[in-house]
Amino acid sequence: MDSLPVNWEALDALIIDFAKSENLIDDSSPPSSPSLSSSYRSRLIIRQIRRSLEVGNIDAAIDLLRVHAPFVLEDQRLLFRLQKLKFVELLRKGTRDDRTFAIDYLRKSLAPCALNAYPEAYEEFKHVLLAFIYDKDDRTSPVANEWAEKRRYEIAGLVSSVLRAHFHAYNPIFSMTLRYLMSIHKGFCFRQGIVSPISNLTERLLLEERDFSAIPPEGLYEAQVFDEVDIQALAHAVELTRQGAIDSLRFAKGDLFEAFQNEVCRMRLDDAMLDELVRDYCVYRGFVEYGMKTLSEPLKGNPPESVCFSSAESSIDVDHRGGKRSNSENSATTDLSSMQGTDVELRFSSEPTYNLEDCSPSGSHHSESSSLLRNRSHGACERSKRKRWRGRCDELDFISDNHFNQCGKEEVSTALQVASTTISKGVENNNVEDKYEILLRMKELAGRGMAAEVVEEINALDPNFFEQNPVLLFQFKQVEFLKLVGFGDHSGALRVACSHLGPLAAHDPNLLKPLKETLASLLRPSEDTLVIGSLHALATSLQVAFGKRLGVEEPHLMRIMRATLHTHSEWFKLQMCKDRFENLLRIDSLKENEIPMLISFTASKSNVESCTIGSSQATISSATRVSDDGGSPNQASSRDTICDENAILKVMEFLALPRADAIHLLAQYNGNAETVIQQIFA
Repeated sequence: MDSLPVNWEALDALIIDFAKSENLIDDSSPPSSPSLSSSYRSRLIIRQIRRSLEVGNIDAAIDLLRVHAPFVLEDQRLLFRLQKLKFVELLRKGTRDDRTFAIDYLRKSLAPCALNAYPEAYEEFKHVLLAFIYDKDDRTSPVANEWAEKRRYEIAGLVSSVLRAHFHAYNPIFSMTLRYLMSIHKGFCFRQGIVSPISNLTERLLLEERDFSAIPPEGLYEAQVFDEVDIQALAHAVELTRQGAIDSLRFAKGDLFEAFQNEVCRMRLDDAMLDELVRDYCVYRGFVEYGMKTLSEPLKGNPPESVCFSSAESSIDVDHRGGKRSNSENSATTDLSSMQGTDVELRFSSEPTYNLEDCSPSGSHHSESSSLLRNRSHGACERSKRKRWRGRCDELDFISDNHFNQCGKEEVSTALQVASTTISKGVENNNVEDKYEILLRMKELAGRGMAAEVVEEINALDPNFFEQNPVLLFQFKQVEFLKLVGFGDHSGALRVACSHLGPLAAHDPNLLKPLKETLASLLRPSEDTLVIGSLHALATSLQVAFGKRLGVEEPHLMRIMRATLHTHSEWFKLQMCKDRFENLLRIDSLKENEIPMLISFTASKSNVESCTIGSSQATISSATRVSDDGGSPNQASSRDTICDENAILKVMEFLALPRADAIHLLAQYNGNAETVIQQIFA
């Protein structure tokens, strides 16, 4: 089953926004919105409180809450949980003074709070007293769960959920989008019995555990009526029970999209691994400079050959634990000036614009040596424009001295060792960096529509490249043809068609239809010949394909986005409905590359994808064959039989079934929800 094309420009914009929102790059430009800096500070405060709780420093967390979020300590339910955790941590230290202090704390703080927190609190209070007589290492004791360090993480997650919702300090859009898409991808592969082509990445990036749900204020426990459509949409989007979805809507005061963001942010990502994946992508696309790396280590293993992307396998993957990489470390960089639609604050006044008329229609002829000279000159200019990757350095200022003494010094020491190693290997990397600059130049030329120059320079560097990628050659000659038509040089355009487009189409019948439609552009006004967005898509395809020939693999983030966007589309075909949250998470814009690559190129989706030779394709398959309208034949008949949305919702609610299963059941009983329910319970 072919994967859908991805709008890499839209992804570039999301990635840049993420990097700036998390302060991962040095950027003197102002934030894109007034609330961005305050949101970042709020997230840092939440991270510090979380880390303080996770290492058992409850006093530090309470002090921070008292300063930044006193409302948490005013909620007796949350305060009791924090105090109970502090009591256990005092006993964990094991000294005589700490034990005495724990008894005093028990009398003055924990016991009074237990009386007013919530109905079960006093029973929990009496239970935790058993920690006085059962050792923390006794795994069979009645209070083994209270002693378990995972209790720290549970409370930390709960407090984080409350603070995140209160401050509206949600993760950047890209981070939420990635969480959501990977969650759907894993669920889809599990339900369909498919082996994920990116399991070695998703299993490490998306953690199994989630933060606890935020507790709705006590005044919101009264019965409230929510639209069943909203309840089911939220429940199935983020894998909640129906009651869990209702509670989430209560906490968000009925705001579906706020509840959705709260739930998506409960999903945990490995932040260090995500940062490394983003850094690799930014280097490859030319947003940050190539050079010193943040701490990283290879992900071991590749996806199974039977399901991996055909042109995107990497021998080495990135990991979050610290170390070194090969191949994927050498992700190519691209020119910022070739990215239309990315953040304007990353652009420069001196960069070239996408004015096709400033290019010679016939192209220029240069020797291989002059081409390489231009590559070096171009690389020196572009390097001065790229941002420097800084990582999450600011977080060190927010971590308590105690935690930094335990963990920070070791990490800084390791970082210095990695830096030293990187500098010592600088000479060895020169050749790799030259390859990056070649890719950068090729992508820039392609993005500016300079097709003849691209073909000429690539032929000088690798005469066999286009012989093995004839569809890419067809597309570049197509661009050259359309440019000539735009200049009014119809004779020159026809020479290109006769010399290149015709012979290429003769060898590949799939290109005959695009050839005919390209020739039809002779009848159109010249200003409607080319679409700039299509040039960027073609430039990305060239970057991936030619990069592989140079030994530069595409970033793993590209593979993740291809696979997850594909399964997102397939999942909602099965659900026979539109994703209500795809606009909020910009998923719709990430799929906008489904338009023809050129105005005159209106091939089918499969032909468009097959023309993207440089792009990887998932070879995963489903038991259900998808028809042209987005559903299987069985699904299409189900859609004809069932047109009552209320019947679908009723079956989903009463039987706690996914939408697709409810529809298939209704199809068997002529759309009668009551009959379906009776048959199930009979």
